[in-house]
Amino acid sequence: MTPALSQANGAILAKKDDINPRWYPSYHLAPQAGWMNDPNGLSWFDGYYHAFYQHYPHAPVWGPMHWGHARSRDMVNWEHLPIVLAPEGAEDKDGCYSGSAVVDGDQLALIYTGHKFHGQPCDDNLFQVQCLATSRDGVSFQREGMVLDTPLGVHHFRDPKVWREGEQWFMVVGARVDDIGEVQLYRSDDLRQWEYAGVIGRADADMGYMWECPDFFPLGDQRVLMFSPQGMAAKGYANRNLFQSGYMTGQWQIGGEFNVEQPFQEMDHGHDFYAPQSFETPDGRRIVIGWLAMWESPMPEQADGWAGMLSLPRELSLSAQGKLRMNPVKELESLRGEPRPWSVSELKDQAVTVETHAEAMEVCLEWDLSQSRAETFGLRLGKGASIHVDSQSQRLVLERDYPEFGLCGYRSVPLPAGDILSLRIFIDRSSIEVFVNAGEYSLSSRIYPAMDDRQLTLFSQHGQALVHQAQAWVLAD
Repeated sequence: MTPALSQANGAILAKKDDINPRWYPSYHLAPQAGWMNDPNGLSWFDGYYHAFYQHYPHAPVWGPMHWGHARSRDMVNWEHLPIVLAPEGAEDKDGCYSGSAVVDGDQLALIYTGHKFHGQPCDDNLFQVQCLATSRDGVSFQREGMVLDTPLGVHHFRDPKVWREGEQWFMVVGARVDDIGEVQLYRSDDLRQWEYAGVIGRADADMGYMWECPDFFPLGDQRVLMFSPQGMAAKGYANRNLFQSGYMTGQWQIGGEFNVEQPFQEMDHGHDFYAPQSFETPDGRRIVIGWLAMWESPMPEQADGWAGMLSLPRELSLSAQGKLRMNPVKELESLRGEPRPWSVSELKDQAVTVETHAEAMEVCLEWDLSQSRAETFGLRLGKGASIHVDSQSQRLVLERDYPEFGLCGYRSVPLPAGDILSLRIFIDRSSIEVFVNAGEYSLSSRIYPAMDDRQLTLFSQHGQALVHQAQAWVLAD
């Protein structure tokens, strides 16, 4: 282990037992201490799922990026492993930025962005290059240096996603070219020598100045281009976060252009979901995990010695209309305790407490929209969070109200068509993830309830609401 890695891992060992656990997640992957952002290198290798992530081990703030590492047999129970990359080479002296992992024979290969300044930190002195590190055991990695240099005249060039197709390797990289976001394509025979193969996608005038964390994969009979655009303006209910994460679908063949059939759509409609990355499981499922936080947003857990977590793993599918659906992976059901039916069928201008302390819980809740006339009805967590129907706007709303932390406001989606509104809700100590009508929409947000403010309450205001079905499970960590 290099001195930089020893120092980084030593910092975690020194700090991890001192964090305040009040908001530390029960069943989401989070750093043992320090800072976490983008998921990296999601992969299956040597009998384990591997999740790497952007990490600063020395403090719960963004700093020179390292790669943290955890592995799991089931995508649910994670084992923390030593940090694998630290900024210590000429090519990554100012940070080991996001990237991906692929299995190459008997090796796991990490392809990541080396971040470096030539002189004082500023855009004109910034150079981002793509680097390689390999491992035979999936734990200790050998750095192999730069494999793709910064294109001439480009400074923001990062977040490589690599995959194999036919006899070649392909890589997409996010770029900022003349203040317009684009995704560039490269190909290689050996992961070490890369040649430019064109542009997969480029922003229109209102689609942002930088496309981060691109991913490009087949799903059903479509190709999905997933990315996180920076610089998109809000429009009505859409694009309300500082930065977005979304996708386009279309057709692509090697050597051809990506023909977009479904234009950009947001992937998650809550306050906190960024930089998603996908991978394929051994049984052929396409899984995506994102960062459950948002840039330049308050993170109260920083006062507790840690910051950031990853979303639940979600299985992707395509609807008949060609839109992505996201549903929690089936493995999460292994966390369930005994079912707890809620014996509430009708609410009329009332609130009924159904759980007194929801700290780690899954809820399945169905509302009968055809028989519900209340102006507002839904589920409230303590005083600060709710997922409710606004009948006047005909939208499903996820609202949080923690003014003491500067985290207030709501996000929403249209009410799905049909008489039954089906919600699958995952509550952890500082997060809520809502999946609507079998993955038609999802809304994910961080929450910060006090320890004595975690009761769950069903409510209706100004009219009647009918519960079609409701039950919950306590989730064991």
